[in-house]
Amino acid sequence: MSQVSEQQRLEDKKDLNRFGYAQELLRSMGGFSNFAISFSVISILTGAVSLYGHGLLYGGPGMMGFGWPLVALFVILVAASMAELASAIPTAGALYHWASLLGNKRWGWYTAWINLIGQIGIVAGIDYSVALFADPLLASVFGYTSNDTTILIVFAIILLSHGILNHVGIKLVAKFNDISAWYHIIIVAVLVVSLAFFTNSGLKPLDYIFQVGQTFSDKPYAFAFLIGLLQAQWTFTGYDASAHTIEETINPRIRAPWGIFTSVAYSFVFGFIMLVFVTLSIQDASAAAGASNAFIYVITEALGGTFGNILLWLVTLAMWFCGLSSITSFSRMMYAFSRDKGMPFSKQWAEISRKFRTPAKAIWLAVILSFILAAIDYILKLINPDNTVGTIVFMTAISVVGLYVAYGIPMLLRLVAQAKGKFQPKHLGPWNLGKYGRLINVISLLWIVFISVLMVIPPNQNAGYALIGMFILLILMDLLYYNKHFEGPQAALKTSMKDILKREKELES
Repeated sequence: MSQVSEQQRLEDKKDLNRFGYAQELLRSMGGFSNFAISFSVISILTGAVSLYGHGLLYGGPGMMGFGWPLVALFVILVAASMAELASAIPTAGALYHWASLLGNKRWGWYTAWINLIGQIGIVAGIDYSVALFADPLLASVFGYTSNDTTILIVFAIILLSHGILNHVGIKLVAKFNDISAWYHIIIVAVLVVSLAFFTNSGLKPLDYIFQVGQTFSDKPYAFAFLIGLLQAQWTFTGYDASAHTIEETINPRIRAPWGIFTSVAYSFVFGFIMLVFVTLSIQDASAAAGASNAFIYVITEALGGTFGNILLWLVTLAMWFCGLSSITSFSRMMYAFSRDKGMPFSKQWAEISRKFRTPAKAIWLAVILSFILAAIDYILKLINPDNTVGTIVFMTAISVVGLYVAYGIPMLLRLVAQAKGKFQPKHLGPWNLGKYGRLINVISLLWIVFISVLMVIPPNQNAGYALIGMFILLILMDLLYYNKHFEGPQAALKTSMKDILKREKELES
């Protein structure tokens, strides 16, 4: 088995060399570990839980019955399109390299920066979600009052713990990710069984989760339902983590695509089961929607204080695992971009720790940038205390738009390249969609455009303003940095899809 593994590692190394890169990162992740990192970043016990109140407030119980499956259906198509590209171009730059090879280096540069914006939002959003759950629980233990300041402090501590563990090494993080995947499934099972058999007032009839027309907002129901889709849409983000760790995965052309696709599919199934039982256990939907944390309110009311608190601690730990994986993905993206001199001070962020063989400085930059985003929102709230948009909604909307626009760019470029005959079936990897690839790409792009607009219109306009500011900064970066420093990714400079295919045939012969 070890000989087979070493032979596969050698083949993977040669494959990476064809794209112009040396094997610097430790290639030790198996198929389950690659799946686990995306499954952990998606984390149904983070997205679906932390934004449960958002979904309930706007879409009522019908948001869980119809909104979750609706979003999942389209996201599975997006994931399939991304998986196909990961199999064709197995480098850690992922979206950035795909865009560069299928378009040009400028497309790659913008894709990388837009992805970076989304990554900041998702890391900040995940760890802030952990803080939102952990701080009230800690406050009840230590007797202090939870507020925005204490939440920010807990958020900083959580980020620090994730930075340290990622710094130490991918082997340890991979083990945590493996644990996390099983842990998520086990906790969902415990939660479901507890709600099914021990709910104080029993469960509502199953058709309750399919009731539409009830909103606790001041918006017309159809529009409110669309706003509530943020709950599911944010949950299904970050599965590009399997592609960002592709250079650390054994047999990546097969395992990383399956990691991307199955992480979404399994998250849909387990997430839906969980949401069904949580929603059926609601005693007073209006009170739950109006609570500061709807999920905590529902679980406490359904299971009582002590038992409910134990379950909430278990859920909080699942969120912590999610944040750990998200830092891994974010740092690898910055590492890959920086080794191509795509960021200011790139030499620093592309540096690999000799002892741990991790991109240590990129890891700590990810931590710092994520904290800055939360700190900005904290300061804005001090300036304008009447701001009713929650921090978590602000962060999650930014991450959804940033990530999905970055997901969509290489898909669009793939369609253009395909129409021009530059991307053909022979360029596909072993994991591909065959004749349905083009159709699935088109549907995926239409969904991305739809949700990107939906996530930045009122009441999420603050996220729209923040994204506009970030894009203005990106244009300035283009003028001040791009032309003088960025030479493009090695894959785009030294080769093309045609060249790679030619090299592979030469090696085979």
